[in-house]
Amino acid sequence: MRYQGKIITWKDEKGFGFIRPDSGGNQVFVHVRSFTNGQRRPVVNDIVTYELKTDAKGRPQAGSVVFLGERVSSAISFVYRNGSLIVTAVFLAFVAVSVFTGKLPIVILWLYLTASAVTFVVYAFDKSAAKNDRWRTQECTLHFFALIGGWPCALSAQRLLRHKSKKQTFQIVFWVTVVLNCGALGWLFSLSGARALHSVLGVGLRI
Repeated sequence: MRYQGKIITWKDEKGFGFIRPDSGGNQVFVHVRSFTNGQRRPVVNDIVTYELKTDAKGRPQAGSVVFLGERVSSAISFVYRNGSLIVTAVFLAFVAVSVFTGKLPIVILWLYLTASAVTFVVYAFDKSAAKNDRWRTQECTLHFFALIGGWPCALSAQRLLRHKSKKQTFQIVFWVTVVLNCGALGWLFSLSGARALHSVLGVGLRI
């Protein structure tokens, strides 16, 4: 059963708030992860519909929250929530295959895996620090890890943790680091192709 209500409290930095049901009764807790539309941030006075669920401690909370007037299909919602994970997995798999077929040195794979793991941890730490008003990680540090190969997991962290995904200036610099990193990877591929061509030509000349 779905209910309708108004968001009367919202703490965007911490990602949660409370809904006042139109039918009356107690306020209902809602977390940002419960919204089906991850591209829109909730604000006070938004009208939403939701399913009533309970958390691990049996407390009521809103689930499958939809902004009034929106109809987000499950397929679109799935792609948005999981698209970054798919990109991360496909890219790292591509690097792994390139390494095992001899097109890239194995150190490149280890660099991407290590940088990605560290980057996700740094994003999680910064998200926690933002929630608890602790010391924050500088944005230049996040961009540095993305630049050296951590961008696949940085992308996943932005979506999964809802962190830095809406700040336009941050996103511009982030995608610049992605382009630069992929450009460097493409350059390595060109070197590999050049060596292969040189090897083939050398064999042909000897014949």
